[in-house]
Amino acid sequence: MQIQFQFVAPCRQAASHARRALTLTGLVLVVLHADPARAFGFDDVAARAKLQAQGAYQSVSHKPPAELQALTYDQYRDIRFRPDHALWRAEHLPFEVMFFHLGKFQTESVRINEVTSQGVRHIPYASAEFNYGKNKLSPQSWGDLGFAGFRVHYPLNGTEYKDELVVFLGASYFRALGAGLHYGLSARGLAIDTVGGQREEFPRFTEFWIVKPAPGAVTVTIYALLDSPRASGAYQFEVRPGAETVIDVRSRIFLRARVATLGIAPLTSMFAFGVNQPHRADFRPEVHDSDGLMVATGDGEWLWRPLLNPKQTLTTSFSMRKLRGFGLMQRARQFSDYEDSEAHYELRPSAWIEPLGSWGPGRVELVELNSPDETNDNIVAYWVPGQLPAMGQPLDMAYRLHWQGTQQMQHPPGAWVTQTRIGRGFAELADDEQQFVVDFAGPSLDALPADAKVKAVVTAPANGQIVESNAYRVEATGAWRMTVRVKQLHPTEPTELRGFLQSDTNVLTETWSNILPAR
Repeated sequence: MQIQFQFVAPCRQAASHARRALTLTGLVLVVLHADPARAFGFDDVAARAKLQAQGAYQSVSHKPPAELQALTYDQYRDIRFRPDHALWRAEHLPFEVMFFHLGKFQTESVRINEVTSQGVRHIPYASAEFNYGKNKLSPQSWGDLGFAGFRVHYPLNGTEYKDELVVFLGASYFRALGAGLHYGLSARGLAIDTVGGQREEFPRFTEFWIVKPAPGAVTVTIYALLDSPRASGAYQFEVRPGAETVIDVRSRIFLRARVATLGIAPLTSMFAFGVNQPHRADFRPEVHDSDGLMVATGDGEWLWRPLLNPKQTLTTSFSMRKLRGFGLMQRARQFSDYEDSEAHYELRPSAWIEPLGSWGPGRVELVELNSPDETNDNIVAYWVPGQLPAMGQPLDMAYRLHWQGTQQMQHPPGAWVTQTRIGRGFAELADDEQQFVVDFAGPSLDALPADAKVKAVVTAPANGQIVESNAYRVEATGAWRMTVRVKQLHPTEPTELRGFLQSDTNVLTETWSNILPAR
């Protein structure tokens, strides 16, 4: 496995073209008037995506009425869907669907359909389904606006109430919850040129098909059509709620034009500060939706990269022949880790991507951007395939997305990092030195005898010199601690660190892979 890092600033693009409407409209009519006995499925959406990719991109030209665009943030939040109008509520099905209104930041509408045994039915916008609060608006003049997005509800935490389970809102963003969790990081359908290209592109889901579940169903199926100036795609989401909510994702992507970086299964999160990068003025010890990137390679290595809020954008990548999985994880799970009685960061989910089938060679890429506070998502991670398809040829990718809390099944088999701290102890450090204190815990360490000889194996492959490293057991917690003192040889360049614990020739832990940003 090869690790690379670079400074790259992402940027954004909005482009538009002006044809293909008649062709796609014709295809819509064919689909909607097809034989009802023929079930609607992924292949129907994929046919739409393929045809869409053969034409020029057409951006959304219509915008919501001016009075909706002029709403303030609080005024927009005052528009709420009426729960008693939820799709399938009257039929007492296990899942229900509610919709988001256009306005303020959500200005691009999506078309939403219901799939039943009788065929496909478009769900039109109806102003009567919304409570507009204190807003003085004229919805009777708007017509069929469409929706900004939707959310699926399910009795996740008890039988008396249907909780929010998964939300699709904005571009190709979606996020889900396991039992007892609060919303945190998000997933996306696709990322294009987050780094490496001239402009970042944000593909968006333009149309959804939600399959009506049977009574007693434990999963719900959603199809989506994705579009952007350089890509088109079909997606299937099979959502299975529980203590760990699992979404099986199937996608077929067609490129319209060349891209520098195609990000598969992208995850987006927030890291403001933590014990590895403490805040001098904030009373809270940590503030983040995720505290690290975990990667499992096909060769059996497990890596942990603590997240940072860098002064300038930092991009690192982990190249490998085969991927077993990757995710943005929230390992700090105690209230005392955050001391935030409102945000409850200890209840934010981790998200783990498990490939279904072989994805071949490629790299996991991590992009960390500077953020002044916790209101911005500044962390992005995704898979970059080693080889892209030719224009118009399909790229089929499937994966399982795990939304999980304290019970994380994707731990390394031995032991893993529980915290990374930075700073001096009693002894002072030289101006060009940093000290890290890393704690590990897990079954491989628990099984060690009291007199076990454990050593820290630490290297600085890029721009670093290891001054001192130690390993010892912390009697108060039972964890094993690795301390590392490193000299940054060239302060204007980042420094790569790698470390793990070993007994004799046995590797006991995952690899702690850390970056010291340029000063």
